[in-house]
This record gives sequence, structure tokens and C-alpha cells, in this order.
Amino acid sequence: MPSPSVAATPGLSSFLRSLKTDPVESSVEHLISLLKRRQVRSSRPCAIATAYLLLRVVSVSKWAGVAALIQRVQQVGQRLCAAQPREMAVGNIVRRVLGLIRAEAEEDRDGDMSACSDAGTDSGPQSSQKIHPPRPHLSSTISTFSPLRHGATEPTDSFAIDTDAGMHDASDFSSSRPPLLSSHTSYAVSTTAPMVTSMFSLLSHEGTPSPSGTPTGPGAQSPTTRGALTAQHLARINAAAATQRDLKPDIMGGIDEIIDELGQVDEQIAAYALEHIHSNEIILTHTSSVTVQKFLLKAATKRRFTVVHAEAFPNNHEATHATVAGRQERDGGDDDSLGAAAFTKPLTAAGVTVVLIPDSAVFALMSRVNKVILGTHAVLANGGLVAAAGAKTIARAARAHRTPVVVVSGVYKLSPVYPFDFEALIEYGDPGRVFGYDEGDLVEQVDVENPLYDYVPAELVDLYITNLGGHAPSYLYRIVSDHYRVEDVNLESQA
Repeated sequence: MPSPSVAATPGLSSFLRSLKTDPVESSVEHLISLLKRRQVRSSRPCAIATAYLLLRVVSVSKWAGVAALIQRVQQVGQRLCAAQPREMAVGNIVRRVLGLIRAEAEEDRDGDMSACSDAGTDSGPQSSQKIHPPRPHLSSTISTFSPLRHGATEPTDSFAIDTDAGMHDASDFSSSRPPLLSSHTSYAVSTTAPMVTSMFSLLSHEGTPSPSGTPTGPGAQSPTTRGALTAQHLARINAAAATQRDLKPDIMGGIDEIIDELGQVDEQIAAYALEHIHSNEIILTHTSSVTVQKFLLKAATKRRFTVVHAEAFPNNHEATHATVAGRQERDGGDDDSLGAAAFTKPLTAAGVTVVLIPDSAVFALMSRVNKVILGTHAVLANGGLVAAAGAKTIARAARAHRTPVVVVSGVYKLSPVYPFDFEALIEYGDPGRVFGYDEGDLVEQVDVENPLYDYVPAELVDLYITNLGGHAPSYLYRIVSDHYRVEDVNLESQA
């Protein structure tokens, strides 16, 4: 008897499995539903889901040009950002994919331009050899004392070719410029000198070719050779267009690199741990971030220090108390944060002393803390950050005690958006966690809010450690300009 099928819990894992078989539009609607229901939340899961979805969009969608692909990605990105505006990692991945597409298109366009320029310059084997032959001696029987003799003086610096002596060498010159008539030949009166039709004769007899003024050598320009050259240019351009790079593999490869970055970002950040954490230090941290955990674990391989962990009431305190009670509880979802048990167990196993304190004791212990290390939900272009509720209180206490505040964050969390409206960045959770509904008489008289995040200004942060290294808050604008295009900053204004 076959075992009954168990419906998968909606989340990141189920979405990635369905992404391989569902149509693209169904996958887009699926992710939008997950974002609205908060079944996929936090920066890393949202970034991974968005990257895989855009990879699917690029691979399956049929687009005639880069503009159509950019428009398609913009439409999908707008819908995802509208579903959950506070998950800035979604918009960050969309902007990076758009920048990747634009970069590949510009690189391909530059290649086409160089191919066309090569087709225009490489017209023959002699075109690259612009050797100027010595001027042949001018034959003339004009009297030495005649004024015509002075008018027929040989120009030593001018670019002139005798029509008889230099006819066979005309191919040595640029093929795009016909040989010039000599200024002295119109004065020639000797029968031994070559007869050249004057300019007036050329203008009055356009249809009659000049026997001596029109070059007929194999390297001279003619309507036939011009037509052949134009056809050759067109053939080169058509060949370049026929062999134009298919941008789809390159774009998909770039998105794969973004996905690999999301999987390796914590290890890359942890590589800088030994430079910032020293022996016998007391480190204060907040929430159970995977990035913070690996950062501390890397330092614990060669350093011995103490970690003071705030309980993060009311949204993460239950998992913290479970650690104190000895219960090994861990959230099995796709969130970017671990349960406190999963956070402290490897630290204590690595020889790190972990002390759990209530949030109210942060200011009292800050004078003994050497460094504050915080995780983040999003980093903004002005150097501020959106972190779990309580982070601003910790940062202000650290500033009062002159304790350095270090924020560890991947570049994918760095958003080019400036926080003009701080309140729009804050997400609120269940107020029942703060004040129970069983207090009916009191609940009706007060408004209870439970913010899930805090906005921490840039002046309260001393250093950002990303997978690219350590940076001051004032330097983040440079990283923004390196990873995002100006035309992609405001996704809402895109057509």
C-alpha cells in the first residue's frame, strides 16, 4: 500500500522544488503569495528565491532583444517588490540581474562595433602598408628663365603623384582616397610631358573619362572596386551579426554566480574574523544570525573570548530561554536566523563562554564590553541599517560608552535606496507578544505595537564587514555604485 503523500510546508524549499516543473508565470505568482503570507521571509531566503526565479525567467522566456528581456525582468521585479516592499533583498537581486544584463549587452555591442571597424579598415592586404614612394622626377622642357618654370617647381612637401610614373604605385596609398592631380601638370607645354586634363575640362566634360587623369591601375579606386568593397563590408557585418554571441548563457552564468555568492557570503565574511576579534575580549551580540555565528566561530578557532547574548524580547526570547533551560530547540524553517540553542551550542562547544542577558541589562554591561557585533536585515545607501528590534538601543548604549559597533552583512543586503521615510522601513509583528489579550480592560485603553525591526542611523555604526572586506559607513556609496546601475535604482519608475 503506497504511503499517503504529505503536503510540503510552504516555504523556500517547496518553492525551489516546484520551480523546476511549474510554468514561469505560476512560479511568479507562487513567490508573490509566499512573500505576502510571510512564508518566505528574511534577507537570505528572499534573495535565493528571487535569484532562482529570475534564472528561470531568463532561461525560459523568449525574447528578441536585450530590451525585451530587461522589460520582462523589470516587470517581474516590480511585482515581487510590491508584494513585500520591506524585503529589500528582493529588489537588490533584481537590480543586480538588470545590471548584469545591461553589462553583457554593452560588451556585446562593443564587440560588434570593433568587428565593423575591422571590416572597414581591413579592406585588403595592402591597406595596412601605407608606404609613400619617392616622388619621381618631373620631365619638362620649359625654359629655365620662363615664368612657367617657376610655376612648375617641384613641391617637396605636398602629396602629389605623377599620373605616368606613379600610376602603378597607386595601390600603395589608402584605398579610400583617389590620387590627387599634380598642380604643375596644367602648365606643361612639352609633348614629352604627360597631358592631364585641367579642372575646367573635368567640370565641363563629366561624362568623358580623362585618358590620363583617371587612374586605371589595379589598385586604383573605381566604381567597381568601391562596390566590391561595400559588399565586402556588408559581408563582414553580416558575418559578425550571424556569429553574434548568444547572451542567454552569459546572463544565466552571471545569475549562477550571484547564487554562489549567496551560498559563500558567510564564509567570506568569517575570513575577516581574526582581524577584528582578539583574545579575552567580551563581545556583545544580538539575535541569532547565521552570519554572526560563523563570524564568531571562525574567531574561536584561535581566540578565547566571551559572548554576551541579549535575549531579543519579545520576538526571539523564547528560543533564548530554551537554551538556558537546556532544551535543544531549533526552528526548522527557512529563516535567516537560527534558534538560540543552535546559536550557542557550537559556540560553547568551541570553548566560547556564552552569557544570556535580558535587554534591560544591556546598558549596565556595556561598560565592560569591548566590541558589539550585530547582524542586519538590510543596509541602506547612506550607511544606516535595518536590524532586529533592540539593535538601536544597543547601538546607542555603545555610543554612550564609546564601544565600537561592527555590523556583519553580505553585499546582497546593501540597497541603493535612501531612507527618506524611516517608518516605511519598519515591519510590525503580533502585539500579543508584548501585551496579552487576556488583559481585556487594559487592552482597550492602549495601543500596543511590536516592531520587528529598528532603523539604526549611520552615525551609530563604526564599521561594516562584508564579503568584500571592512568598510566605513561613508564608503558604502562606492559599493552601491559598483553593484547597481543608476537606471535601475528606482524599480517603481520603470516602464
